[in-house]
Amino acid sequence: MIYSMTQIEARYSETDQMGVIYHGNYPTWFEVARTDYISKLGFSYKDMEETGIISPVIDLDIKYIKSIFYPEKVTIKTWVEKYSRLRSIYKYEIYNEAGELATTGATALTCIKKEDFKPIRLDKYFPEWHAVYSEVDKRNKAGENLEVVNGL
Repeated sequence: MIYSMTQIEARYSETDQMGVIYHGNYPTWFEVARTDYISKLGFSYKDMEETGIISPVIDLDIKYIKSIFYPEKVTIKTWVEKYSRLRSIYKYEIYNEAGELATTGATALTCIKKEDFKPIRLDKYFPEWHAVYSEVDKRNKAGENLEVVNGL
């Protein structure tokens, strides 16, 4: 898979009364990691949004395996599990400071026009994104294992 690794330091404000990262913070961590992944591929949500296109999460899945405590540093592995011109499914694995798998998750996103919330095809509005995501999808299907740091 073509993946990225993102480090996040757990903040005190993200904990519950037991000093454990509150379960509602994981979607934010997924977003931070996904934005980092997209940036490493050479793109940004900001540039997309400036054209009037937004990319909402339409599905979210989280599996909690081990607790993460403050002030652990976690590493999030992110990749595109499935890509089509209308939808992308991102997968996540969060590893605790000891390198143990602590959480897994997935988000499905689509691109829509901000003005009327109608879906768009990525290949028509953002051919550069489509080309890179198609290449990522092709490499993933071929079983390639590569960490993306600064473009493909």
